Amino acid sequence: MFERILVPTDGSGPANAALEYAGEIAAAEDVTVHVLHVIDPDADPGDVEGPIAEGREWAGDAGAPVIDEIHTGEPRDTILEYAATRDVDAIVMGTRGRRGVGRLLLGSVTEAVVRDAEVPVLVVRGAPEVERRYPFETIVVPIDGSTHADAALERALEIARHHDATVHLLSVVDVTPAGIDERTDLRLDRLESAARRIIDDGVAMADEAGIDAVTAVRYGSTDRTIRSYADEQDAALLVMGTHGRSGIDRLLIGSVTERVLRTATVPVLTVRAATDG
Repeated sequence: MFERILVPTDGSGPANAALEYAGEIAAAEDVTVHVLHVIDPDADPGDVEGPIAEGREWAGDAGAPVIDEIHTGEPRDTILEYAATRDVDAIVMGTRGRRGVGRLLLGSVTEAVVRDAEVPVLVVRGAPEVERRYPFETIVVPIDGSTHADAALERALEIARHHDATVHLLSVVDVTPAGIDERTDLRLDRLESAARRIIDDGVAMADEAGIDAVTAVRYGSTDRTIRSYADEQDAALLVMGTHGRSGIDRLLIGSVTERVLRTATVPVLTVRAATDG
């Protein structure tokens, strides 16, 4: 599935959760794990000795090849540059980090990496209610017909084939702004029709990949519906595009992905469509 994964760490709870989860994946898949400590140039060395030591202790206990490096710089830029120059296949990150002058990661940094990374980013919340299971048995993919959602579905189908997992295709009709006037009813009909076309297209992609997909069209707030559907299906993984469609027919947008990242009870793999050139 992956050959080289990058785990930025600062010793915080979410970063440690990402390290532990990366360790589970590495142990099962025999992939190389790059553990990256990003240090603020103005940080007191004493503030970072603990996190670095903890990361190295984890690296020593891991049963897969581990490359442990310390870099100085701005976290987002350093993480993205490292991922690009080391040819990693995925980044595994927590959603929060330490605060204060010596901080290495913040939730906002994770979201910035999600928006701009060329490789998939597996986001792990360090909250107690978050379940981290591997291998994946059930995968939920919210789709909206955008190129990023299509890229997410392609990746999800690859993962499903690798794990022999069940894939659920979810299209959400966001009815939260809807009223009861005639114009709104017509708009809702249009959204419903678009959602079902998107599901049909997703099924065609799954059929081409040789995978039988479970489908659902749900109504409600997009991010809440995605979370509740994933919980309902006991999903082990959510796979989402980093951006979505724009305009009146949009069903999924980048801000929805970010809201799901902050509250999902399972890991979320975000996927960005390849750029031209």
